[in-house]
Amino acid sequence: MIVGKTKDGFDAFAFHTGDCTDAYRYFGAHLLDDTTAVFRVYAPSALGVTLLLEGRAPVPMMRVGDGCVWETTASHVRDGLPYELEVRAYDGSARRHVDPYGFGMDLRPRHRSIVRSLWYEWGDGEWVAARAAAADALGRPPLDVPLNMYEVNLASWRRKGPGRTDWYRYDEVADQLIGHVTDAGYNCVEFMPLSEHPLDESWGYQNTGFFSPTSRFGTACELKRLVDRLHQANVACVMDFVPVHFASDAYGLADFDGTKLYEYPSPELGVSEWGSHNFMLTRGDVQSFVASAARWWLEEFHFDGLRMDAVSRLLYWQGDPSRGVNEGSVDFVRRLNAALHRAVPGCTLIAEDSSTFPQVTGDPARGGLGFDYKWDMGWVNDTTDFFRKQDFERREHYGDLLFSMHYFPSEHWVLPLSHDENVYGKSTLPGKCFGPWARKFRSARAFYLYMACHPGKKLNFMGSEWGQLREWDARRLQDWDLMDPQRAPEVARETPGAGEESLSGDPATHLEFYRFMSELNRLYLDTPALWRWDFRGEGFTWLGIGDRARERLVFAFERRWGQERYACVLNLGEPAQRDFGLAVSFATSLELVLSTDWERFGGRSEDGCVDVEGERFVGPEAPTAPAAAVGEKDAGLPEALSPARGDAGASEGVGDPGAGAAREGEGLRPASVPVVDGWATLSVPGDTGLLFRIR
Repeated sequence: MIVGKTKDGFDAFAFHTGDCTDAYRYFGAHLLDDTTAVFRVYAPSALGVTLLLEGRAPVPMMRVGDGCVWETTASHVRDGLPYELEVRAYDGSARRHVDPYGFGMDLRPRHRSIVRSLWYEWGDGEWVAARAAAADALGRPPLDVPLNMYEVNLASWRRKGPGRTDWYRYDEVADQLIGHVTDAGYNCVEFMPLSEHPLDESWGYQNTGFFSPTSRFGTACELKRLVDRLHQANVACVMDFVPVHFASDAYGLADFDGTKLYEYPSPELGVSEWGSHNFMLTRGDVQSFVASAARWWLEEFHFDGLRMDAVSRLLYWQGDPSRGVNEGSVDFVRRLNAALHRAVPGCTLIAEDSSTFPQVTGDPARGGLGFDYKWDMGWVNDTTDFFRKQDFERREHYGDLLFSMHYFPSEHWVLPLSHDENVYGKSTLPGKCFGPWARKFRSARAFYLYMACHPGKKLNFMGSEWGQLREWDARRLQDWDLMDPQRAPEVARETPGAGEESLSGDPATHLEFYRFMSELNRLYLDTPALWRWDFRGEGFTWLGIGDRARERLVFAFERRWGQERYACVLNLGEPAQRDFGLAVSFATSLELVLSTDWERFGGRSEDGCVDVEGERFVGPEAPTAPAAAVGEKDAGLPEALSPARGDAGASEGVGDPGAGAAREGEGLRPASVPVVDGWATLSVPGDTGLLFRIR
């Protein structure tokens, strides 16, 4: 073992004990000038390592230190030059590998490393400085901020041609991605893995290049340009990171130096349920490799955070609680998160963990794992299962919607409607909801209002913003044509049952849904009561939790921050509910901010009002709408979705200064419900959510 620091400043002792998080500064291919590079690789059990540069004679590498590291300096090396490492094992066999710390790789099916210059002149200095300044003493980010994430798979989000590989490059997609994300009301993009991987169908979750941005979309510097552009547009970005396992391809990390260097020696532990190899995270050198890869994406590419995949497989042996806790791996996770927060203050670390392991977001100094957020997959399962049911079944399962708030104080949660909820027969959210297509979209709007108002940060998968019905297929482009107002309605993409309506091929339906999602997202970002006290008990109070005896599926709760208070009222049954009593203390009125049943969203109530079966219960005699619903809220919408255009779903007079409220000479004003002696009486259409500001 190398002990102490090398002349290059590399802390070998920290590397071998698992305390090194910047091994990429030493290992890999580093350009010293325009024509010279030093190559270093960790292969302690190899008999020899040869550097194979494209178009050049083989270059033997020499042992340095005690022989764990192989090194050579080569001339006439340029940015973009492919290379491989031929590693000779003790048994005399030789195998070509990519560089474990390589900064670039060939596009599959080729598998060579590529020399990459990493120099880039960043323009996001103010963003990065503000992120660090907002961190606490441990480097952890603040929790009292809005976080509305848009999950993207770059291979299938948009393409510049009809072919399956007509991908945009990282910097080419920037304008479209920024424009769409800001229009739709998200403030963060979560990228599915961008590290190099051989199989498209793995979606990037089985890697061969842990330090290599996938060449499908360009180079390292082009990825930096994309992140830079996002930050300059005030959009954060998070990347999925896989610390658990790696692809089994022979040219990758498997049997790298003729031994099980990165994986467990036993196949019972070394092979995952997906056929990949599990990292042996009880070894210090493997810990340093994985920790350095995590820091690499945060520090070198300025990503604001990492969503760590399959965390339960780190916590338990093979992810199975009955096999016991993997104490060595748990200790590594705890130290990794603390080290990343120290190295990149303000970075956000998110655990995709379906287990009940305690204190995932707890303080490492007190036994916690140190993640900032954990995915609440229990909330996803309970809520989507509830919306799948018919009304009579929902009345027996209304507790499913209450359960999340019983365990909510235990962690800091993200509510994730991710890619996993849009594949493998699960259907997209509108498809999950019970009923004919018209009711599916009504229910989906109510679902999303419930999600926006429920404590916890938010994540939605691409396509959800326009109510895509086809499940996600990474080989196909998302159904952007559903948002084309010039396209004629078609037969439903998912065949409705007998007697059901067919709305899924009608562009108006999806344009209206997009308008709803955009407005809802903007309302969430602009309303501190919906996020400031996400993780404080006083930020949430149940106001009503259903009435099984009267067959009412009405749920109501309050969100607050200081003196700012909002009430979310949900009728999750098909029948309208009249004269529903709501106890609201210390209030004089409820001002209607948003209804999921407004005509502009494809609903049945006139914009600004609550109409039940032709009778108006909330709203003035003349059509009006709250300020939050029009005006500046539509400023960022695509022109095709502007309510003033009178396109499908836009209510006549709404957004038109010459109609409606303007005729009365007073502008748009909120519709309100009086609160008398702490009691408000409401009527709510079926499958509808209402959001009120409490005055």
